[in-house]
Amino acid sequence: MLCGMATLDGNPVGAGDLLPLTLTSYGHFTSMRVDADGSIRGLFLHMERLVRDCKTVWGTDLDSGNVRDHVRQALDGQSGPHVVRVTIFDPAVDMGRPADADQPRVMVSVRPAGAMPPSPLRAMSVPYERDLPEVKHCGLFGALHARRTAQLNGFDDALFVGPDGLVSEGGTWNVGFIDRDGAVVWPQAPVLPGVTMALLQQHVEHRVAPVTLAQAKRMTAFATNTSIGVRALAAIDETELTTEHPVLSQLRETYLSIPGEKL
Repeated sequence: MLCGMATLDGNPVGAGDLLPLTLTSYGHFTSMRVDADGSIRGLFLHMERLVRDCKTVWGTDLDSGNVRDHVRQALDGQSGPHVVRVTIFDPAVDMGRPADADQPRVMVSVRPAGAMPPSPLRAMSVPYERDLPEVKHCGLFGALHARRTAQLNGFDDALFVGPDGLVSEGGTWNVGFIDRDGAVVWPQAPVLPGVTMALLQQHVEHRVAPVTLAQAKRMTAFATNTSIGVRALAAIDETELTTEHPVLSQLRETYLSIPGEKL
């Protein structure tokens, strides 16, 4: 989402710069919540993601120090919590010869952050698996189409179910569960390695296991990403879920207690 100001390598973004990204959607990004004190939870993991994905998508190294400089510049003079999106793309990318594009640039956009956590969401299960799910890439058509389908059916978002019948992730979030014994379970499936999920896994005992849709509907469920923190799921399809659980409260408190890193 591009709102407010946006820069490309520290300079204002022009329409011509954005046209290749608009036409191809070829690039990758990360979104970071910047708290009121200017700190970012999991900043190192966000930078690690950008470097890793740049190697996968563009076959080149990314200077994370340079990225930090551009984010710092974009936030200069800004107050209050924000969500910063860093998009790595090459304005020279061409539909016919994407292999020729190998000089990615850094676009930074800033928008106000919402309250955290937002109200519980209702998810509709949708058969879908993202392309190259381990990369946070700009190819969002499938995910947004699934989200739109869910919303047109009266839900807030989509919960993806793979061809093997296993739950994987949400439209733009990881999903986790709390079983009847109070254990935290993350789905074993092709998913984006989310930063919020990674931080929680570092601080909370958990297990990773296959989760069928039927099993998911018998547990307490929650969504995680940088913008929302830990958000309860109130329903999966027509199955109502509890949004109150001691472990859910513990997860929220644990996440909020993780100190942010300064740019």
